[in-house]
Amino acid sequence: MASILKSLRVLSDPTRLRLLRLLHDEELTVAELQEILSMGQSRISASLALLKREKLVADRRVGKNIFYRAEISAESPLANLLTLAADELPESKHDASALELALRRRKDRAAEYFNKLAGKFGRTYIPGRSWQALAHALLHLLPPMVIADLGAGEGTLSQLLAKRAKKVIAVDNSERMVEFGANLAKEHGFRNLEYRLGDIEEPPIEKRSVDIALFSQALHHAVHPAKALAAAFRLLKPGGRIVILDLASHSYEQARELYAHAWLGFSEVELDRMLRDAGFKQIDISTVSREKQAPHFQTILAVANRP
Repeated sequence: MASILKSLRVLSDPTRLRLLRLLHDEELTVAELQEILSMGQSRISASLALLKREKLVADRRVGKNIFYRAEISAESPLANLLTLAADELPESKHDASALELALRRRKDRAAEYFNKLAGKFGRTYIPGRSWQALAHALLHLLPPMVIADLGAGEGTLSQLLAKRAKKVIAVDNSERMVEFGANLAKEHGFRNLEYRLGDIEEPPIEKRSVDIALFSQALHHAVHPAKALAAAFRLLKPGGRIVILDLASHSYEQARELYAHAWLGFSEVELDRMLRDAGFKQIDISTVSREKQAPHFQTILAVANRP
């Protein structure tokens, strides 16, 4: 390992300090470090090269991937110094939560690989089996709750939820959507389903009045998604939950014009950061579906609690 003085010179750069702190906790690839730090590959690779030259970092190849790890023993004085210095960085908490997400995604990818190797049970047609039927069955497991469906559109999901919920408040900024949904709810006899015209960044719902705040493919329409999540936090009761279904980050620019998307999806790290900034705890985020057709949209599910 390099001398303490040379190491200190190298670690005077915050980026290299963050990198070494992450690699001291876990062996990671450049792609995973990019995701965690939200930095470009060239910047990370250059920093890794310097750390490797100073014998602070080592690497190993596994197939097409190269994993990096810190070469600092737990007994080394530099280990304690590294922890103390890194804890003073304002990005430390973000890095720790982003590292947790990256490792979870790695496990998800491994599980997906083995799923492909498993049998075909459940992937072929079976009479009577459908996601719609399963959704109806799962709703019976939920206790009666007050649910805010934010960015509800015409409210197809709202009407499904209303079959078991104590009350559903469907919010949308389109007058025609609200009018159509309200008429449909009246036609189907839903007295516990109320449509309200409003913006998801400032939903017309009383503070601390709902048990679940739901964004189903709606957050990417928000001009300020972080503001929408903060608003959801305010309208939830203590102990309430937020549920988000949205697209993972993608590069299909046509979605802006074709579907009026303000954002091209969100990464798990971005969602985690926005939820934490809004005040949510016990955050769980995962990829739940991948489309086989181009542009191969992926859907992520995020669930978190309001303390």
